[in-house]
Amino acid sequence: MRALQRLMIVSCAVGVAASAAPARAQAPSDKPVPTQQAATQQAFKRTPAPADAYVYIGWPNDNETVHTTHIKVWFGTRNFGVAPAGTTKPNTGHHHLLIDTPLPPMDQPIPNDKNHQHFGLGQTETFVDLPPGTHTLQILMGDVDHVPHDPPLMSKKITIHVRAAPASAVAEAH
Repeated sequence: MRALQRLMIVSCAVGVAASAAPARAQAPSDKPVPTQQAATQQAFKRTPAPADAYVYIGWPNDNETVHTTHIKVWFGTRNFGVAPAGTTKPNTGHHHLLIDTPLPPMDQPIPNDKNHQHFGLGQTETFVDLPPGTHTLQILMGDVDHVPHDPPLMSKKITIHVRAAPASAVAEAH
């Protein structure tokens, strides 16, 4: 019985010593451990675009002063086709109008909010309502998944000056 007790004590001591000893593991990797944020910011495959493709805003012009808050904007492409979102066809994409915002990351889908307007049906013109003041407009083409092409197809960023009272204020004045 004493031998059995001694054996149990020794076994427990060995178990405690083993659990207290430093763990033997693989050497740490030089690769960073991906975080949740990094996982959601994965790069998307970008669709190739021809080097001679060109995107532009036809109206309004850069530095234009407009006398309405309801502004027609039209845009186009050269050497590049316009197709609805979801269309997989080489050398095509759809417009995104960026209003008062910098360019988004080029390896991510273009956001869809008040500053990043999507024209996924292949539209080439729109009306935007902007308050009086100075604003910037820029077109960025997106592929089938709303990701900018490679190289990115973007218009020159233009500045416009809105010098009109909002339509509701004009209606109330009459």
